[in-house]
Amino acid sequence: MTAAAAGTPSPTDPGGTTVSTQTPPRYPFAWTPPMQVPEALRHVHGSSAMEVTLPSGDVATLVTRYKDVRALFADKRLSRNIARPDCARISKDNDLFMDPEIDPDPPKHTQVRSLVTKAFTARRIEALRPYVQQVADELLDEMAAGPQPVELNEALAFPLPIKVICKLLGVPAEDRDQFRAYVDGFLSVTKLPPEEVGQCRQNLWKYLGDLIDAKREKPGDDLVSELIRVRDEEDNRLNDHELHFWCQGLLIAGYVTTASQIGTGTAVLLHHPELVRQIQEDWSLVPSTVEELLRTQIMGSSVGTMRYAVEDIPLSDGSVIKKGTSVLLSEEGANMDPEVFDNPFELDIRRQENHHMTFGAGIHYCVGAALARMELQVATESLLRRFPDIRLAAPAEELPRALGGFMEGFTEIPVEW
Repeated sequence: MTAAAAGTPSPTDPGGTTVSTQTPPRYPFAWTPPMQVPEALRHVHGSSAMEVTLPSGDVATLVTRYKDVRALFADKRLSRNIARPDCARISKDNDLFMDPEIDPDPPKHTQVRSLVTKAFTARRIEALRPYVQQVADELLDEMAAGPQPVELNEALAFPLPIKVICKLLGVPAEDRDQFRAYVDGFLSVTKLPPEEVGQCRQNLWKYLGDLIDAKREKPGDDLVSELIRVRDEEDNRLNDHELHFWCQGLLIAGYVTTASQIGTGTAVLLHHPELVRQIQEDWSLVPSTVEELLRTQIMGSSVGTMRYAVEDIPLSDGSVIKKGTSVLLSEEGANMDPEVFDNPFELDIRRQENHHMTFGAGIHYCVGAALARMELQVATESLLRRFPDIRLAAPAEELPRALGGFMEGFTEIPVEW
């Protein structure tokens, strides 16, 4: 058995045997039921990998078992350099994180990542905690003073992480709304027309270039200034383009993924009021609740992590990813693997040893994981403490999703108390 290469399957194999031409299922999978992980994920663990059809119409191989996903994160035979003519595209109109001037593979990636992590220290992140709490409290004050119901995304989920990441990187407060519009366009898969996507990408790149120039002239106590220092002083320094690219990646990753997780994760939690009561009776459950909501990854999929097999790669079930195959590592599939997680489709806020793959693994583990966890914990506990009777103000099944974007969290989450 082999995991097929990207592309339309041939009607016959080399031996002349007829092969099914049925189109592989569309990916990302449909959100059915709406408040749970896609039903399709219940059926992906019979083998290590499966073919899927992407929004572009291209076909790729989706790796779904935990042991294979974890191993492939560190496998040098699976390249993240996808600027190849035969590599599948996520979207016809958006290259997402492709950049021909950036080498996303070791050893260059490892070298650059080590420089970035010098600036993204645990000390710097922990020093932000009082500011995160202050921002959360101010946003909750505004919620309490305004009319009900409140739309949670605009009241808390999006303002909190954008204020925090802008403070961390030194983005002026008056630029936040402009930055958010650029990022939303950058992350469009099918939601926006190609000319608008292209304009957002150009605007975001120019904005960051201007920010870097300003910080080089007048450094501050922020991450962009620290990255510039690393760029200008450290051995094996970042070049100008790499500095620009990493600032862009940190801004995006530090904002939109956390925002989507705060909003959509909270909506799922409020859909289970008995779990809310358990947390309010024992606040020590907040960290494990955050991890369980991260495990279920209800706000998105692995659609942005395209890879390319530069050699044949055997999988745990005996199948082989053939050289030249376009590959997605399904973090959400790994997180639902029954061989690793008991009752994987159950939301268990007391789950222990929750080694989910939502932040990746190995050299591709998210450098902002500690910041995201801290923000999620502060947002969850602060919201449930401030509004002990908070509840969804609309049927959970009617909450709309942001289909067609890199994140597919709920776009409207009305709450009341």
